[in-house]
Amino acid sequence: MQAKRPWTHARMRADLARAVRIPPDELEDGDNLIDLGLDSMRAMTLLTRWAEDGLQLELAAVAEKTTLGAWWSLAERALQRDA
Repeated sequence: MQAKRPWTHARMRADLARAVRIPPDELEDGDNLIDLGLDSMRAMTLLTRWAEDGLQLELAAVAEKTTLGAWWSLAERALQRDA
C-alpha cells in the first residue's frame, strides 16, 4: 500500500495548478482560481479526490473565496480539527 502524501501548501498548489493547466510556480495565493479556468466540475473532482485522501473541505466554504490562500486556510483548519 502506498503511503499518503502529507498535506502541504505546495501539494495543494500543485493540484490546483494541474487542474487549471499552469505551472505551480505561476499560481499565487491571491490568484482567483475561477479566472484561471477552474470550473465547478474540476473543483468537485479536486474536492472528491482530496476527501478520499483525508482532507474534507465543504463546497460552500471553498465557493466563498476562490483563491489558493483561502483554500489553504480552510485546509489548515480542517486538518487541525481532524487531527
